[in-house]
Amino acid sequence: MIAVTGASGFLGGAVARALLRRGDQVRCLQRSDVPDLRALGAEVARCDLADAAAVKQALTGCTAVLHIAAKAGVWGPPAEFWQANVAGTQHVIDACLQLGIARLVYTSTPSVIHAGGDVEGIDESAAISKHFSAPYPHTKAVAEQAVLAANGPALATVALRPHLIWGPGDTQLTARVLQRARAGRLRMVGGGVKLIDSVYIDNAVHAHLLALDQLKPGAACAGKAYFVTQGAPIAQKDLINGMLAAAGLPPCQASVSPRLAWLAGAVLEGIWHLLRRREEPPMTRFLAEQLATAHWYDIRAIRRDLGYEPRVTLEQGLELLARSLKGPPPSP
Repeated sequence: MIAVTGASGFLGGAVARALLRRGDQVRCLQRSDVPDLRALGAEVARCDLADAAAVKQALTGCTAVLHIAAKAGVWGPPAEFWQANVAGTQHVIDACLQLGIARLVYTSTPSVIHAGGDVEGIDESAAISKHFSAPYPHTKAVAEQAVLAANGPALATVALRPHLIWGPGDTQLTARVLQRARAGRLRMVGGGVKLIDSVYIDNAVHAHLLALDQLKPGAACAGKAYFVTQGAPIAQKDLINGMLAAAGLPPCQASVSPRLAWLAGAVLEGIWHLLRRREEPPMTRFLAEQLATAHWYDIRAIRRDLGYEPRVTLEQGLELLARSLKGPPPSP
């Protein structure tokens, strides 16, 4: 039995479906139900990862865990991110050790090493950042370090850092780009010329299955973190305009300077704090930094240790996205 946390999300659901397709027994752990996965044969254990006893009970009988669940976003109370991302991950680690579960694949993020400037062609030897502009990357960094520190003879662990996952069904990156474009609020920061990496959803899933299948005590990947991307960085504007074209929308021509975006984020954060608003502001300092800087990575390590190669190219992914956005053909 393989446990998947966060199967109600974009990546977690895709990983669970891939496991079911190849015949694995799957148990999905999250607070909400996933009737579509249940219909495919998955077990569903509804629990809050912040509840250590509930996590242990839900993982009883499992042989491996893909821990994908997380509180993501660029805004929110730090305590909520800490509870979900740090405490929840520690409860998963503890349950694995107590129950004799031998494999733990953790979904991290490249933003754990992002200190606000350009990140160009670095590999996994880069240190975890000491500067974080938001609680999400901070708590993910703490959780990643806990997972890798737990690696040993009893529990083999690995952390994957997929960057900007997108594709059909994406409710985050793709959906937000299209929503802002349709509302006339989409702007390129600095003209969108900085190079960035991304990863199509099927490729992110492929990396997770490779890690799961090869992970064991003493394996080449055990105790390590890996970037997961298309392996082909492009200008930010090319990815965004590719998504817009897939939706039949015109390319984005508007742009703001990186400094103006950062200042807008700082001002909006102050207003949101003052008004105690819980929804994300249109811009934050962390988001401005992400949009204004290059971030692409050397993925030779995951190619070497796991045999990872992107199965879907950027061009193929955009075509698949376009087909999905067109929807099913009308009934005759």
